Amino acid sequence: MDLGLAGKTALVTGSTAGIGLASAMGLAREGAHVIVNGRSEERVQRAREHILQAVPGAKVSVAAADLSTAQGAEKVTRAFPDVEILVNNLGIFEPKPFEQIPDEDWLRFFETNVMSGVRLSRFYFPRMRAKGWGRILFVSSESAVQIPSEMIHYGMTKTAQVAVARGLAELSPGTGVTVNTVLPGPTLSEGVGQFVAELGKSRGMDAKTAERDFFINARPTSLLKRFTTPEEVANLIVYVSSEKSSATNGAALRVDGGVVRALL
Repeated sequence: MDLGLAGKTALVTGSTAGIGLASAMGLAREGAHVIVNGRSEERVQRAREHILQAVPGAKVSVAAADLSTAQGAEKVTRAFPDVEILVNNLGIFEPKPFEQIPDEDWLRFFETNVMSGVRLSRFYFPRMRAKGWGRILFVSSESAVQIPSEMIHYGMTKTAQVAVARGLAELSPGTGVTVNTVLPGPTLSEGVGQFVAELGKSRGMDAKTAERDFFINARPTSLLKRFTTPEEVANLIVYVSSEKSSATNGAALRVDGGVVRALL
């Protein structure tokens, strides 16, 4: 299926590993010009080479900037003012008991997980509307719906992303621009892999046993009974970024392995 992405310019934030890198790779395979983002020049260049090895001839640019800051967002928008697909994937997480989460952590999570997407969308959304076509995606989480008690500050930011995306979609009728949220379930990204390995080690388990234990005790509603791969999430992101997804707008789309039991 031709997704109509050839020649489109796509910025994927936080795309040096995990879901972001898999999404950038998927978009590059479809012929999009992909802009890879990360905090360090070393990591974005490494991600660029990884994509070029897998997709020879792909057009891949890099944007090394800390998008948790207004200065970082300005740096990227100044360098790449013409973006047709914006994937707001940048995000951080950290399990921590509620009573031990200081104000600084709440603000840091909000700046990184929410404001990074708000600032970029504020810049690109009007330009997309003026052109008559565009795609904005926020990569949220099943934690937006089922707030995890072990990291409430993270869940709060994931819910906020859904709200921002829906609000932006309300500004898009008849414009050819869509704004959606993708809600992955527990995904074996770089940070999660390390987290599970450390958790297993602390309990005398190997990684596989720790994964099984996680889905028995922490996410028992999962129908998949394993971690989703970044590529499985990226498949949905690439589709929703495409010409073919024109009737999908203002939606919160789950790729959560069935963790969320709600029908809607």
